[in-house]
Amino acid sequence: MKLSRGAAEAIAIYALTFIAAYDDTLSRFVTMTGIDPAGIRSEISKPGFLAGVMGHIVQDEALLVAFASSAGLKPEQVAAAAMALGVRWD
Repeated sequence: MKLSRGAAEAIAIYALTFIAAYDDTLSRFVTMTGIDPAGIRSEISKPGFLAGVMGHIVQDEALLVAFASSAGLKPEQVAAAAMALGVRWD
């Protein structure tokens, strides 16, 4: 499954909203990225930020499944969005 960059970015923005909606997921994201919640707004327009969000999502299976379910997507669609943004993982 291949997604356009625009569709992938839309999913990534929704993923960021999902992460920010829960204290525990936001806290983990902040810890792993070093970006404080106030700094997210300034970072979102920087190249690679949305790829980082998607990388964070796909590297945690429980988070991936929870986000996909919340978004009405299959985990494979979320993974395709990550790949469209340049995320690679094993």
